[in-house]
Amino acid sequence: MTYDLFIGDRAFSSWSLRGWLMFEGFGLPVRTHMVGLYSGTFAEDLAPLAPARLVPVMRTPEGTVIGDTLAMAETLNERHPDSGLWPADPAARGFARWMVAEMHSGFTALRGDCPMQLLYQYQGFQPSDAVLADLDRIETLWSLARSRHGTDTPWLFGPYSLADVFFAPVAARVAGYGLPVSAEARAYVDAQLSDPAFRRWRAMGMTVKYDPVPYAKDMPTGPWPGPEPLPARAVDAGPSVNDACPYSGKPVTDYLELGGKIFGFCNPGCRDKTVQDPEAWPKFMAIYQS
Repeated sequence: MTYDLFIGDRAFSSWSLRGWLMFEGFGLPVRTHMVGLYSGTFAEDLAPLAPARLVPVMRTPEGTVIGDTLAMAETLNERHPDSGLWPADPAARGFARWMVAEMHSGFTALRGDCPMQLLYQYQGFQPSDAVLADLDRIETLWSLARSRHGTDTPWLFGPYSLADVFFAPVAARVAGYGLPVSAEARAYVDAQLSDPAFRRWRAMGMTVKYDPVPYAKDMPTGPWPGPEPLPARAVDAGPSVNDACPYSGKPVTDYLELGGKIFGFCNPGCRDKTVQDPEAWPKFMAIYQS
């Protein structure tokens, strides 16, 4: 019962982030496939998934192709009703669906002026009045969700839900452009940036280098404002503490150094995503902390 998910570049594709979190955040089995969003192969890559013309796109285990994150979300909820994608309480679920629909169709100023990017934080970005109005509305929705339906978790409706999935790219925009929000909203943004699933997504995105950088603004940049990664670095050779890759179980061929020890992986991709943020990967941390 494994799905196939087709996504664009992780550092920039906000819709792809939503699609991936629908699976990662709720433990649903998925194989991820990259589509050439910036490489020139986009139409060719999507051709077998017609009539899809945007990412993400999912294919069910039975072969049905479904595009658009709202359609994907409702389909997954129908197929996995016990996975907790929506809040259990009917009133909370109705408000969560409202918020997700508004996110899906609105906030065009924020989307247009602040394309999602996970590389760094722009310094000195001045939001327009329209962007500030979008932020004000977003803060109203976040605050109402938490005051009416939240618990002592950092999420909008208590347990992590599709509402948090759909607002993850908004949190990334607030972080990536240093947008002015209240302390309450900032705490929610910080929870999104600290979420292990979000950190894994960003770590994989950071393994790709771009020249030119999509949507780049001619502004100074500072460090990404999420949790500071452990200082790992790629190295050329072992021997390593482990003989098998923590992810695949295959023999190690590529290495990183962290805390004065060498750790091995079965390919450069496994190594590089771990270098970017070791703590995002529980299977690696189990070896590192043993």
